[in-house]
Amino acid sequence: MAQPPQEQIHETWLNSNRAVPSRFIRPVLEFTRVEAAGGIVLLIAAVVALLWANSPWYESYFRLFNAHIEISGAVIHIDESFKHLINDGLMAIFFFVVGLEIKRELVVGELNSVKKAALPAMAALGGMVVPAAVFIAFVITAEPTAIDGWGIPMATDIAFSVGVVALLGSRVSVGAKLFLLALAIVDDIGAILVIALFYTDDLDFVWLAVAAALIAAIYILRRARVWGFPIYFLLGAGVWYAFLESGVHATIAGVILGLMTPVTSFYTDEQFRQKAQQVLDRWDVNRASPHAEERLDQDATELAKVANASVSPLDRLEHALHPWSSFVIVPLFALANAGVRFVGQETSIAEELVSPVTLGITFGLLLGKPIGVTLATFIGVKLNLGVLPARTTLRTIVGLGFLAGIGFTVSLFITELAYRESVFADEAKLGIFIASAVAGVIGFLILRGARTPSEEFTEAADQLADTTEAS
Repeated sequence: MAQPPQEQIHETWLNSNRAVPSRFIRPVLEFTRVEAAGGIVLLIAAVVALLWANSPWYESYFRLFNAHIEISGAVIHIDESFKHLINDGLMAIFFFVVGLEIKRELVVGELNSVKKAALPAMAALGGMVVPAAVFIAFVITAEPTAIDGWGIPMATDIAFSVGVVALLGSRVSVGAKLFLLALAIVDDIGAILVIALFYTDDLDFVWLAVAAALIAAIYILRRARVWGFPIYFLLGAGVWYAFLESGVHATIAGVILGLMTPVTSFYTDEQFRQKAQQVLDRWDVNRASPHAEERLDQDATELAKVANASVSPLDRLEHALHPWSSFVIVPLFALANAGVRFVGQETSIAEELVSPVTLGITFGLLLGKPIGVTLATFIGVKLNLGVLPARTTLRTIVGLGFLAGIGFTVSLFITELAYRESVFADEAKLGIFIASAVAGVIGFLILRGARTPSEEFTEAADQLADTTEAS
């Protein structure tokens, strides 16, 4: 019996693993590429912070980030340390970018329908509940304030987890990468809710009312199709300051503003084509005009405005801010917050390693995350709430579960909110460092054992050839 041609086998194989539409893939792949590269810069910043904090020049590290900066004006008055300005101010931009990506996922991405969102949402929920339970089990008999850190092991660091997946290339399918991204996005939503509901100071309802009024003004301007950037920037800055003074953490303002950013452009594709054609038709006429240079400049400016209005505000803002967030803001946050001093402290590192807080966070991230993600995904599949992506097995989910245990950026952020006591904060950071490093290595090794599409195709072709010869 004649063997089917290799081209036919290859085409069948590709069709059985049909990719997600490229219109959605392009922005996602761009997002993951920036996150992966940003993860390297983030790692370098964290290592520098640890080395600096434990070097002979450690005093300069703490003096720099504890230095107070005062900003006063007619309406505002800010008196914060440099570290808190980074955490409360610059990180609002990070959370704004997170809000933009959440909005994209909810509208056009993997979370835009119940059917598509069910499985990664269940995985994320399991990956939040189980780590928190593991942590509570370790600290339940410790000092009462130790339990405040229950939200720390719930978080997943998108930059590091996506960075590890990027190293694996085609061994991890596009569907599995999107599953991890969707899981991390839902995880971010959970972390944001935890920060907003459980890690807030005493509320000032006057400032909350101011924030609500400014948010309402932004909404009204949006509905009126006002698209001027300066007015939104000023209102957004006002929302941030109102949240800062209200007791709700100021970074929540970034998330809210991100979620309010339009996904659709001012002009549809057809309107863009028509308006661009009008300008180009006028261009040909103006080239013969006595004032050709001036008129052609005006036409070029108008064409640029038309093109700009044909790209959604979400895409434009994410494209502009995402590199700054990944390569500047988050590494600066790591530099300011990852500097834990182990040398010359009253408590030895050996004692910190076995403290309830360190163990709770370590095992919460290292074991709680993969167990929660895998178990919830397994239950979701068994209940027919969703299906695994193509080329994704239970082993893949276990590997992704370990990568979800890399809880660096947001975990450090929640640590600063949960623990005012330096001892608990240092123990929590130590647990985050250990768990994130080990979870990343284990996840990489598990996923490294997966086969590439080429290897799978070769195996499928060999099996088909064997079957054909046997028949």
